[in-house]
Amino acid sequence: MDVVLPCLDEAEALPRVLERIPPGWRALVVDNGSTDGSAGIARALGARVVREERRGFGAACHAGLSAATADIVCFCDCDASLDPADLVPFVRRIVAGEADLVLGRRRPQARGAWPVHARAGNLALARLLRRRTGLRLRDLGPLRAARREDLVSLGLTDRRSGYPLQMVVRAADAGWRIAEYDVPYRPRAGTSKVTGTWRGTWQAVRDMSRVLAEPPAPRPVAAEGARR
Repeated sequence: MDVVLPCLDEAEALPRVLERIPPGWRALVVDNGSTDGSAGIARALGARVVREERRGFGAACHAGLSAATADIVCFCDCDASLDPADLVPFVRRIVAGEADLVLGRRRPQARGAWPVHARAGNLALARLLRRRTGLRLRDLGPLRAARREDLVSLGLTDRRSGYPLQMVVRAADAGWRIAEYDVPYRPRAGTSKVTGTWRGTWQAVRDMSRVLAEPPAPRPVAAEGARR
């Protein structure tokens, strides 16, 4: 399995994240312009480092997807708020044919792990997503797994904060079976570049609202053929 880890100045968290990568899996750290030595730390700890000059969470995630070669690709934040070892049951469900996309439903483990404004933004998006697709998801968290070829076939275009949501919307349009799995959510290391402030949160909500306004995409042939 390949684990895509979008990274922007996460030197403090990288050692904790990389030591939790399951044995035999490969970490793809996508350096999105770090100035704190994150790339060097990742290489020293055995990760493959992918450079993505274009700033944006979606740009980093998609660069990782493009660099991945494993059949199943996972995504995880690189700030130590989520544990990549928790992806193991996600992959098992995909291999067993029980789901096509598995998302982590975040369960806060400490005060401050999930700020009120971030929860409010997530709730608003979940409601909008339900109207758009009928999916009754409770979280749109970044911990997720799916087959690489299917993800590529979705033709994801957002390169900002809307990327994770666009993945879910287009997967739903393509008829994918989407499942949630509870995962612990801990306070992140350092300051969030997106949800650390009300302004950042609602800018992300605006990006995602733009994704929800897109008309349904035609079902990709490759992904449709992979559905059971």
